[in-house]
Amino acid sequence: MSLTRSAEATASRTADSRWLELLARAGFIGYGIVHLLFAWLALQIAFGKSSDDGDQSGALRTLSAQPLGKFLVIATAVGLLAMAIWQALEAAVGHRAEQGRERVVERLGSAGRTIVYLYFAWTAFKVFKDAGSNSADQQEALTGKLMTSSGGRWLVGLAGLVLAAIGVGLVIYGLVKRFEKHLKTGQMSPKTHKLTRRLGIAGYVAKGIAYGIAGLLIIVAAVNYDPEKARGLDAALHALREQSYGTVLLSLVALGIAAFGLFCFLQSRYRKV
Repeated sequence: MSLTRSAEATASRTADSRWLELLARAGFIGYGIVHLLFAWLALQIAFGKSSDDGDQSGALRTLSAQPLGKFLVIATAVGLLAMAIWQALEAAVGHRAEQGRERVVERLGSAGRTIVYLYFAWTAFKVFKDAGSNSADQQEALTGKLMTSSGGRWLVGLAGLVLAAIGVGLVIYGLVKRFEKHLKTGQMSPKTHKLTRRLGIAGYVAKGIAYGIAGLLIIVAAVNYDPEKARGLDAALHALREQSYGTVLLSLVALGIAAFGLFCFLQSRYRKV
């Protein structure tokens, strides 16, 4: 057996681990809780009452401040890490039901989700160690530092362009209901299937809008040499709040993000893992 086939066989055995599946499903529950808290912070921003960052780190700090919060945050980090390992294995040897270009696209998608879940797991771990950590401030500081370096503004602009493209991709992903191919829809009742579809569409579209605005603000920050605009989702939510009918628009986005949180709970039961 070649080294490559041996590595694939080992990865396949790991991917079939019952413990990894259980941890990944638990990770969806933690991911859902984070998004529900994120939605709550977005609503607070919509009505001018927020005292924390309107992003996932702010949501995790809110969770950390609750009874048993530290335990819940570290449990969420473990679940997200399991999700990252699962998606890394999917990127390496998974999606065998697809062939050719379709399999390549799915494996690239899994690679992207691996990075996302690792980032959130790391954010949860940092919040567990220091509940006062502020990702928006850190992003602003990093952006300012990059802009002072040669070609730094181009890198910041490129990062914003990538983030905006991800936002557009999430909107399309939700509208065409591509997420359904990863769910065990055959095990759902008609009512559950209908609810899951609606939550998935609303959730992905809302997240896509938030990420798209965040990406555009980063591009503007690079063009205008204004690091204060490069505060990620927190800046995107505040920017949306400042528009005409901003309270209504941001409230709708918050409800969509909450829908994604509920969608994650359903994924913990019906996602193909």
